[in-house]
Amino acid sequence: MFKAVLIDKDDAGYRARLTELADDALPEGNVSVRVAWSTLNYKDGLAITGKMPVVRKFPMVPGIDLAGTVEASSHPEVRVGDAVVLNGWGVGETHWGGLAQRARLDGDWLVPLPAAFSARQAMAIGTAGYTAMLCVLALERHGVTPDQGEVLVTGAAGGVGSVAVALLARLGYTVVASTGRPEEAGYLKTLGAAEIIERDTLSAPGKPLGKERWAGAVDTVGSHTLANVCAGMRYRGTVAACGLAQGMDFPATVAPFILRGVTLAGVDSVMAPRDLRLQAWQRLARDLDVALLDAITSEIGLSETIDTAPRLLAGQVRGRVVVDVNR
Repeated sequence: MFKAVLIDKDDAGYRARLTELADDALPEGNVSVRVAWSTLNYKDGLAITGKMPVVRKFPMVPGIDLAGTVEASSHPEVRVGDAVVLNGWGVGETHWGGLAQRARLDGDWLVPLPAAFSARQAMAIGTAGYTAMLCVLALERHGVTPDQGEVLVTGAAGGVGSVAVALLARLGYTVVASTGRPEEAGYLKTLGAAEIIERDTLSAPGKPLGKERWAGAVDTVGSHTLANVCAGMRYRGTVAACGLAQGMDFPATVAPFILRGVTLAGVDSVMAPRDLRLQAWQRLARDLDVALLDAITSEIGLSETIDTAPRLLAGQVRGRVVVDVNR
């Protein structure tokens, strides 16, 4: 038996509960993992609360991240005893995920735990940090360098934003952090932000083109914020877009793209190919200051995830939330 958060939807409605399950309830897969740590991400919050139709099959164990140790494997490249990390691939949506003490998975989804990180540290990074690194890689691919000017991070006090600020600052960029929580200014400057701006300066409907300011940007917000970020990009600047905290809409014009040659680079972490995942985790091991992880991380037990999910969606949780699945 093992403990898990389980989501059900039936005639009685949509609900999430902490329960115990038998091993034979686990879905099919060629690798079994004893989970040590998981995380609570924005998507997990949506799944647990039912605010958006994230879950595609019921019943479902949520949790898009996990770190643990392989207990059984018939996969040719995964061995018993391997320390592994999983991010995305539809776990917590179409396949049982990481908010449980055990998981059965496809070995192709697993990445070796980098030696630089403990399992807890890997989950302090989690999908949010891995996505932030994918955004940094996208900016680099499109030629954004520290000497070109300021780089903006929206939703900077959230999970993706916090790690993006820390990574970009460590790499020498001048980072401007946008947040709706001015009380987090000190926290963001600790991560390396050179300046803090209010979310309201970007979140309302704006002009098709604004003053050129940003050489690059990481946007976790979408909607009017993303439109305004694009409108304020410098010539041939790049925006890495990875989130929708404000909304899925994009009320913009083509002006930034055809008049300033701006690039809007979409960043998907869920189905990213394995070689890109390995590159991202290798770069995290090299470029992320592990000492900052404690500053961006809070810890809860598995039993606290259901109550924490609504607060996460309401923007009341700073940075990353790691989940000790054994308490």
